[in-house]
Amino acid sequence: MHARCYAESWPLRTAFVISRDARTEARVVVVEVASEGVTGIGECTPYARYGESADSVIAEVEKVLPEVARGLDRHQLQSRMPAGAARNALDCALTDWESKRNGVVHSGPDSLPTVQTLVIDTPAAMAEAAGTAVGQGAGVLKLKLDDRQVLERVAAVRGAAPRAQLVIDANEAWRAETLEERCRQLTGFGVTMLEQPLPADADAFLASFPHPLPICADESCHTRADLPRLRGRYEMVNIKLDKTGGITEALALAEEARHQGFQLMLGCMLCTSRAIRAAWPLGEKVRFLDLDGPTWLAKDVQPPLRFAGGRVYWV
Repeated sequence: MHARCYAESWPLRTAFVISRDARTEARVVVVEVASEGVTGIGECTPYARYGESADSVIAEVEKVLPEVARGLDRHQLQSRMPAGAARNALDCALTDWESKRNGVVHSGPDSLPTVQTLVIDTPAAMAEAAGTAVGQGAGVLKLKLDDRQVLERVAAVRGAAPRAQLVIDANEAWRAETLEERCRQLTGFGVTMLEQPLPADADAFLASFPHPLPICADESCHTRADLPRLRGRYEMVNIKLDKTGGITEALALAEEARHQGFQLMLGCMLCTSRAIRAAWPLGEKVRFLDLDGPTWLAKDVQPPLRFAGGRVYWV
């Protein structure tokens, strides 16, 4: 099997602002594997929060490419590489190659629902973005927030989208001392779920009070090994292939998390349609799907997925 690995940069149509940073491009790493006239492709988004960069991911992948050339498969890969973006790109490339070799181009539904993300901005700007998203058919809005103007921003969005489901994502930016009261206040706005309010290394506090709304683990949950620590702290886990290290572990995590009583969310990084296609097998297994990463790109891979009316369509 032949394999290669390279980086790509995809400019965004507008800045993507969350609590820890603002980005103007999606920097991805692509892995291609080829054998028997079939080429499989996988994509990952290195994330600085986890100590990753395009260069570090490429170096990690290139270490195992000789083994891939000698026949290392995706199941053997799980013990050969740690979970993370590098393994994700290679795992998804090998999975894609297997599927194509077996004549399976697409399995599953032709479309999936997806939330629409609203990035951090002024309350008025977020309200305007909410109105636009709802006008285009979005039924679930995901608000990125930091620790400032939380209630003002939520109130503005709720006013602009009175019937939409609201999901809040703080990306670890909130503090324990204000969390319990803030959760109670958010229920007054009909917030459906709160994602990763506290830093992953400070989330033990979540077990100290009854949750008036479900709380979802994102940065705190990478693989099945994290689940025992999350019990009693979270009601839901956000599965992302860049954290699990590929679709192989992601499917196993979904099964085990559901067995342990967690609700499931499927998320993504800023990415192209390639990454969303790789996550598609999880689409019918989860409650919330956050698959709008490609909608932030100025242009997407060809052929792109189609996003319309709060859904993403396999095309």
